[in-house]
Amino acid sequence: MTPSLSSQRPLRVALAGLGFGEKIHLPALRDCPLTEPVALWHHRSERLDEACRSHELPGFTDFEALLADPRVDALVIATPPEPRFALAQAAIAAGKHLLLEKPVALETAQIEELQRQALSAGVTVAVDFEYRAVPAFMQLASLLQQNAVGTPWLLKLDWLMGSRADASRPWNWYSQRAAGGGVLGSLGTHAFDTLHWLVGPTRQLSALRSMAIPQRPLADGSGRLAAVDAEDIALLQLELETANGQILPAQVSLASVTRPGRGYWIEVYGSEGTLVLGSSNQSDYVHGFQLWRSRDGGPLEELAADPQIAFQQTWPDGRLAPVRRVIQWWAEAAQAGRPMVPGLAEAVLSQRVCDQALQSADTGLRQSI
Repeated sequence: MTPSLSSQRPLRVALAGLGFGEKIHLPALRDCPLTEPVALWHHRSERLDEACRSHELPGFTDFEALLADPRVDALVIATPPEPRFALAQAAIAAGKHLLLEKPVALETAQIEELQRQALSAGVTVAVDFEYRAVPAFMQLASLLQQNAVGTPWLLKLDWLMGSRADASRPWNWYSQRAAGGGVLGSLGTHAFDTLHWLVGPTRQLSALRSMAIPQRPLADGSGRLAAVDAEDIALLQLELETANGQILPAQVSLASVTRPGRGYWIEVYGSEGTLVLGSSNQSDYVHGFQLWRSRDGGPLEELAADPQIAFQQTWPDGRLAPVRRVIQWWAEAAQAGRPMVPGLAEAVLSQRVCDQALQSADTGLRQSI
């Protein structure tokens, strides 16, 4: 049964996953007045014990015991992708609200199943598409809604990073397609959700994928190499459908091995102008975004940031502020007993593009969605 939440107390949240979860979600949960972290979960006891001592929180290696704890109203699941579906299913069955990292699951059908289960259980499920909470992206969305470029003719998205360009970086789940690794899951899920939010859903696509680094050393120090079958480069051509039914062509380039790399850039060209959003920052996926506008063929001019959507607080790691904002939205939705955007519906649309991109790359055929 869904926990009965009092508007007078914060949402009591357990954190599952101690990578991105410990570094970003935990301080964000502590900073948000509507949430209170109350427990940690990890499958390895030595890793869990270290985190519990550091953060002075109780820990669980038994996930069912965590779900049975009456102190826990909700969970953030920030594990690697492969176990998320089963963990989320169990949490929903226990009536817990959820905030899920992405990719939410390994295929669209699993996310659709979570949708059905969450609706039946009456729980609020958020997905951490945090670029929807970055002020520069919010400002871009507002300008597009105001027809700032007139009729859009072309969209181009480049996300070219160098985080995995070092061939000595060890083989792990990110190297495995079956475990949800590769740039389609790590970068693409964000990119596709952003395009759906800014413009509209994907209707057709074609894709290429490649492994620039086809082998990586095992982490055991043996010097042995393991095959990489998860893409570190993906190139896509999309057809997006706008709110008025127009088909907008979009070109998307994703890479984790481009060093130094261009960074993250979105360019929208239209009948009456151009909007460009971008950051070349390689060390922080959120800091450094700027927004430019051109009117009627004139020069690009940088736009001042909109103070109404600025973060109230920022941290050295740029990812913390937008995640903190998403957590606020999630807690408000859970307290009110209403659906969350971005949530599982948005995750389904994004994952469907990932699934069809893999199908297109495997077959060489254009895919309809």
